[in-house]
Formats: sequence, structure tokens, C-alpha cells
Amino acid sequence: MRIPLVPSLLCAALGLPLAAQAPAPAKPAPVRLKPLRVSPACTITQDVGIDQIKLSFCRPAVKGRKIWGGLVPYGEVWRAGANAATVFTFSHAAKVAGKDVPAGSYSFFAIPGEKQWTLILNKKADQWGAYDYKAADDLMRWEVTPTQGAYQEWLDYRLRPTAPGIVEVELAWEHLRVAFPVAMDVKAAYWAHLEDTLKRAPETDWVPWYQAAAYCQSQGIEPQKAQAWIQTSLKAGESFWNHETAARIDRDAKRMPEALAHLQKAIDLARGKAPKEYVENLEKELADWKAGK
Repeated sequence: MRIPLVPSLLCAALGLPLAAQAPAPAKPAPVRLKPLRVSPACTITQDVGIDQIKLSFCRPAVKGRKIWGGLVPYGEVWRAGANAATVFTFSHAAKVAGKDVPAGSYSFFAIPGEKQWTLILNKKADQWGAYDYKAADDLMRWEVTPTQGAYQEWLDYRLRPTAPGIVEVELAWEHLRVAFPVAMDVKAAYWAHLEDTLKRAPETDWVPWYQAAAYCQSQGIEPQKAQAWIQTSLKAGESFWNHETAARIDRDAKRMPEALAHLQKAIDLARGKAPKEYVENLEKELADWKAGK
């Protein structure tokens, strides 16, 4: 008895193409509510020159509970917040409590004690709480002494500049405060940015060369480079900005005839284009320079 071929076998036997199969209907995406966290998430940032510190955390509330030695036990690793682990992100290399930290993201944990705390930066940034925390992944640990402060219902962090290139990080919750410094080499980061920018800058654009020269002049560094860069800027296009900077570079080098000529040119170019106060200030400076002040 012959068994009839099914259509697919018949097509294969005859070398005929199969008819296109209709695709299975797409499965609809599951419908979900957004989770409503009782400890709201927060992200704060602080610029340090062109560097940046970013801190992401969730704020638990006291709610009348005993926090230290209660909700947060002494001697145990704590996520330093709620929900996901608290995370620091450093755009550039930093020094945290005096120790070198490469640029990147790190989870932040604490081991509270009655008189002393251990703080931790961990190389695994993406963690939920401290459940998967492993000491083997620690980048660094350091000790701090907590202090007493005004009552704080919701956990809070502050990033407070205290000096050029230095930011104090403060954790505050209930009556306790914990603080430590983060330092970033602002000048090194900016110089690397400057050199990288000039490598890509065409010599037909006066702006980046003027910016680099003005930075050097304002910081009192690299006078020879400043002089070369401002000349490149002036060749690309004259403006009151680059003539003013050229004047200041020449004055610093005690080339007063050149300085006076550039400052006069800056005034001439600024009239009708720059604010009146700017022109008046340059005119006063020109008079002072001519008087030897």
C-alpha cells in the first residue's frame, strides 16, 4: 500500500521551495507595576574641576526604631543605605581617605561599631544589599570614628567641597555622622584633557588654542607653551579674547611694548561687541600698565 507524501516531503522530493510559514504570533510583554520602594532612591553628584563624584543610594527612615545596634547590627556588613548597595562612581582616579582608587564604580559598605566603624569600597558595584558581598572583592577598607549630630530621620549623604580638589563625604542618620575625604588631582586631569583636545584641534580654529593659552596664563604655568598657543590662536583669527590673553602673557614675561599693543587691540576689537564694563576695565588696566602699576 502506498503512503501519500505529506506536502513538505513532496516539495522536498520534487525540489520545490516550501511555502513561507506564518510566524508565530509575538508574545505580549508581561504587564507589571513599578515597584514602590519605601526607601526612595537618590543620586547626588559633585563636580571637582572637570572630574565628578557620583553617589547612588536609597534612603531608609528611622520610623521610631533603634538603628545602631538594632536595625543595623554592630559588627556586621551593612549596605550603607537600603535596597541595592550604595555605589560611588569616580570619573577620574581619586584618593579616598588617602588611598588610591582608580576611576570607576564601587559599592560602598560599612561595618558599624559602638566606637569605631570600618568603611569598605568593593569592586563589585552591582549588588542587592550585602547578601552577595564578598570580602575578596574589596578594593580597600579604612577606619573612621563616628560623631554625634542633629537628628536625621531619613538617611542622608552630603558631598561638600572643603578645599580645591577635595570633597568631604558625610553619611548622616539618626544622631550619628560618619565622614571621610575624597581628593582628586584636578590639575592633572585638566592638563590631560587640554593636551588631548589640542591633538584634535585644527590650527584654523582660534578658540581651543586661546583657551589653552589662557589656562596656562591664569595658572602661572608653561609660559613658553602659552606663548606658542596664543600665537597659533592669533594666526587663526583675531578677537578681543585672544589679544587680551596675549597681552597678559607678554606682561608676565615683562615684554611691555608687546603687552600694551595687544591690550589696545583687545580694546579696539571689544568696542561695540563686548559689555561696556568689560571695555572700561581693559581701558583702566591699560592706563595702569602704562603708569607702571
